[in-house]
Amino acid sequence: MPVQLVNQIAAGEVVERPASVVKELLENSLDAGATKISIDIEQGGSKLIRITDNGHGIHKDDLVLSLSPHATSKIRSIDDLEKVISLGFRGEALPSIASVSHLQLTSSWQHSGESWSLTVDNSKPGDIMPAPYQPGTSIEVRDLFFNVPARRKFLRTEKTEFSHLDDVVKRISLSRFDVDITLRHNQRVVKNLRAAENRLQQEKRIAEVCGSNFIEQAVYMDFDYEGLHLWGWVAQPTFSRSQADMQYFYVNGRVVKDRLVSHAIRQAYADVLFHGRHPAYVLFFECAPAMVDVNAHPGKHEVRFRQSRDIHDFLFRAIHKSLAEVAAGDAGAHDFRHFSTAQQAQQAVAVGAASTSSFQYSPPSQSAMPLAVAEQQRAYTEFAKSHSPASFENTQPAADESGEELPPLGFARAQLHGIYILAENAQGLVLVDMHAAHERITYERLKTARDGEGIRSQPLLVPITLAVSSKEAQLVEDQAQLFSQLGFEVDRIADESIKLRQIPVLLSGSDVETLLRDVLSDLLTHGSSSRIEQAINDILSTMACHGSVRANRKLTIDEMNALLRDMEITERSGQCNHGRPTWIQLTIAELDKLFMRGR
Repeated sequence: MPVQLVNQIAAGEVVERPASVVKELLENSLDAGATKISIDIEQGGSKLIRITDNGHGIHKDDLVLSLSPHATSKIRSIDDLEKVISLGFRGEALPSIASVSHLQLTSSWQHSGESWSLTVDNSKPGDIMPAPYQPGTSIEVRDLFFNVPARRKFLRTEKTEFSHLDDVVKRISLSRFDVDITLRHNQRVVKNLRAAENRLQQEKRIAEVCGSNFIEQAVYMDFDYEGLHLWGWVAQPTFSRSQADMQYFYVNGRVVKDRLVSHAIRQAYADVLFHGRHPAYVLFFECAPAMVDVNAHPGKHEVRFRQSRDIHDFLFRAIHKSLAEVAAGDAGAHDFRHFSTAQQAQQAVAVGAASTSSFQYSPPSQSAMPLAVAEQQRAYTEFAKSHSPASFENTQPAADESGEELPPLGFARAQLHGIYILAENAQGLVLVDMHAAHERITYERLKTARDGEGIRSQPLLVPITLAVSSKEAQLVEDQAQLFSQLGFEVDRIADESIKLRQIPVLLSGSDVETLLRDVLSDLLTHGSSSRIEQAINDILSTMACHGSVRANRKLTIDEMNALLRDMEITERSGQCNHGRPTWIQLTIAELDKLFMRGR
């Protein structure tokens, strides 16, 4: 085939729209070591895309070669391909772009003091000409798809195409905090992002890209484990989205959308996110290049992990722990105190004398429940009674009266309409939804009791035989210990048949056959599954909801303070079991603003 046709076929995979061109060229600039990148766009990118950087440039002798199919200086052997550290490595981007546009490439090699320019038309390079000296590389792409009318016809409006392009710049700007990036559209500056040298500056850049609300509601995390490193920002569950439009995940600096990653993050948020909502995050995962295959997708959007189960578990545990450690009363996204539960309990006891709480929940009618579930309910009720929340004297002095530091959620002052607790802390006013807060506390205690006792099982009167694939049957055989830990006894009885003999007590009456099939599917796809645990947690959540203090229940000051102290030492107490917030903070400054004080 003619060279131009070959390049245009490749362009079908690489160049979908102007945003695709910007992505490829920006990645080349970053691979060239650029610390300053300027992006000029006209008419959404269909008329002009110009990207200028201060990277190491291209040698004069390599200018023509750089526009040849699959010519790259980034991969020299099969070993390099198995541990790719550059963003681009296939060598098809420049020739593909040049085959569907008028392209001009100007570059200076390693600050040599001279620049050279090359123009390409219909994949045919012209003569190399001297150009005014400028360090780095500048690439102009004009009239995209001018020679492929069918492709040009599928471009959307200028506004839509620029929106896609802007999203690409956002994703890449978050991947490299150390690079200055300027974006102009039709001679107007849209973004002027300065390099971030510390965490505060990084958060400023994130706020410019994701909005200040995200960073105000985000938890910073940083975890290392056996060569795996995850760091970045995860939004608290109360800052959820109606769609997955604020999810930035980077693997060794490369932005990816990966099913394994998405599954692990969804699991980490499963217990705190409102149904149908999506989490928001900016996360950076780093590992040895040999552990990840970045050549799994033509556009390099997806990756393949070589130890997928270990990585899935690491991501889940790191994010789950970060969300769990944000106790109620932690003031602001930039001041999270990661105390252990014991430390927090000691701190709570230090500000008041403990006594027995006077409010306890009443379990739902046990006659309405299966016998086994009623037995579990009684056990958990006794557990909750033996772990009563600490209560405080109703004569707590305010901080300004005694000099004592107020606890994070302060002290209760009143109850509003039998629903909300009004408390005073050092920052101002705290409003607590007492049912939502107590529901989370009860739920966490039920889970703790379950973990202590283990998952109790009961044999089926008539075992269930299921027809499955040979892979699923083999999985049952290989993972017998895992199923046992989850409260199931299931055996392989033939090449494509298994028998379920025992199930968790709490799942009696559930559709365990469908649940088991879903678990097997998860294990085959992701190497792990949380469906059984989630199903049990759903039941515990319902029990906690029925067992928590109800709305319109009048509480004493002692009881309200007891609830506040319990919130401060309970994991995930910022949200109820359904993902709703349990409390909000109104600072003195915010209250002053409401009443226009100081104006």
